[in-house]
Amino acid sequence: MSKILYITANPKSVENSVGHRVGRAFLESYRESHIGDEIRTINLYEDEFPIIDEDILNGWDKLRNEGSELRQVEKHKINALHNFTDRVASADKFVFVSPMWNWGIPPKLKAFIDSFVVVGKTFHYTENGPVGHLKGKKAIHIQVSGGVYSHEPFAKMDYSHPYLKHVLNIIGIQDVAVLYVEGHEFNRDEAKEIIHKGISDARKLATTF
Repeated sequence: MSKILYITANPKSVENSVGHRVGRAFLESYRESHIGDEIRTINLYEDEFPIIDEDILNGWDKLRNEGSELRQVEKHKINALHNFTDRVASADKFVFVSPMWNWGIPPKLKAFIDSFVVVGKTFHYTENGPVGHLKGKKAIHIQVSGGVYSHEPFAKMDYSHPYLKHVLNIIGIQDVAVLYVEGHEFNRDEAKEIIHKGISDARKLATTF
């Protein structure tokens, strides 16, 4: 039995979000084809999770310097963050569903990434660079954009999926697939077909993920 963590980063409702609809199709197909797997979901615009703030940064500085006693609030927040990081890292598979906003990822997704890409927890530094602790795990990113950025001439403007893939690689997740659902705003006459294909592709990918 595998543990899968399904992460969405879109404040829109399912009815008004292409990404939510495609992601739901993926999840439904996954449930049907992977009976017995444990599925946890995180909606980054509804669920609370630890955010790195001044208390955590100050606490980390004290821990590195040693000898400085942590304030109670610093200790509490660091423990909460590290416990959350451990829970995230315990998953075997990760599904990220996010729109491209201003050629990058939504701010809530960036905050979530910062909460589990933590030195000493999911990776560590060596003289040869960072080494990830989450080897053998896998991820898929369902990225939705109104324009087309998966290939030229605008691929160089995509700072969303390449960034997420790079970060996941750093923490040891090398198996990172992507499903682009794109162009439905740019090609409005083909919008229904694009979305329908995205849903169909998501269902197929889920069976082998």
